[in-house]
Amino acid sequence: MNIELLLKQHVGAPCKPIVSQGEEVKKGQLVAEPNGLGANIHSSVYGQVLKVTEEKIIIDAYENQPEEYVKISETDNKLEAIKEAGIVGAGGAGFPTHIKFNVNSGVEYVIANAAECEPNLGHNISLIEENPEIIIRGIKYAMEISNASKGYIAIKPKHKKAIITLGKICKHEENIEVKFLSDMYPSGDERVIVRELLDIELEPGQLPLEAKAIISNVETLKNITLAIEERKPVITKDITVAGRVKGAISGKAILDVPIGMPIINYIEECGGYIEPHGEIVLGGPFTGKRGEENTPVSKTLGGILVGMPFPKEKRKIGVIECECGAQEHRYKEIAEGMDGDIVASTKCKRMVEVNGRFRCNLPGICPGQAEKVLYLKNQGAEAIIVGTCED
Repeated sequence: MNIELLLKQHVGAPCKPIVSQGEEVKKGQLVAEPNGLGANIHSSVYGQVLKVTEEKIIIDAYENQPEEYVKISETDNKLEAIKEAGIVGAGGAGFPTHIKFNVNSGVEYVIANAAECEPNLGHNISLIEENPEIIIRGIKYAMEISNASKGYIAIKPKHKKAIITLGKICKHEENIEVKFLSDMYPSGDERVIVRELLDIELEPGQLPLEAKAIISNVETLKNITLAIEERKPVITKDITVAGRVKGAISGKAILDVPIGMPIINYIEECGGYIEPHGEIVLGGPFTGKRGEENTPVSKTLGGILVGMPFPKEKRKIGVIECECGAQEHRYKEIAEGMDGDIVASTKCKRMVEVNGRFRCNLPGICPGQAEKVLYLKNQGAEAIIVGTCED
């Protein structure tokens, strides 16, 4: 079995490999280092390096895979442990966690993001249900590192079992409590969480630090706990398989899968495809991207979703782009899948340009799009693909 460790699994530049073809590696061994902004990458298996390219390290994994792993260097500096472990935002953003938490002052709140707001995904909630203590300890470490005085867990009320589990623990925690988010998409957006929990409206481009908060996905907090307590690097990922898969139609969470494994392994583990099936989407239905069976699991992968075959569309297509939903590249993939032709594109009227990037000025509260629809119609569009999150 070959695994592929992508050299870019984070915000920033691709990492620099520090292993060579033919070299034997151990599980947990550091194999690539940041080249500027980035995070360490470790081998998730025992094996031999088959090939090193500018994009990835390919390892032939041995059949025998002991549980033991190479631990990160021992240190009393918790921020250094996070850095050594190669922790990034596991919710999909991929920002290096040691940089996010490297703040000297001004933080009052650490917020655990348990929104799991994209439909079909369920691995964050499964993690909470199975091991809530590891999340609470992660919040405490994050509060200690950032000198925050209050911890919140942001979750939707519908996740009753997870809430009960957390509530039993939090009643013994003076400074950590559960807070509810509305059951909508994109409730997991950092600006939405700040708005819902702290009643502060951040402007497009503003970070939660402007509201004296740091927000971290629950799996990221799990990885923080493992790095500090067990000196474990990030070598596994929690995922959800869902869609046209025999044992996972409504979603099946699989925790701690080795990073670098081909995603087809987990489709087959869940029973294989339901025929007919369409494309594989990596991530969630709103912001995911097209994948292939040999696409490797990465530090930021959340969902492996198998869709229905696309319907064929002979009408001319117009699209309305949305920061909370799909962007132009994804619309092109969808149109190609339908054998359709995009004749015009526009952006949701809430989109504003900030530092060269278009952002929503009020995520989760969508406007009417009559003006945009009329524009696309005037450009010859006969059907519209829209990615808004509420209408």
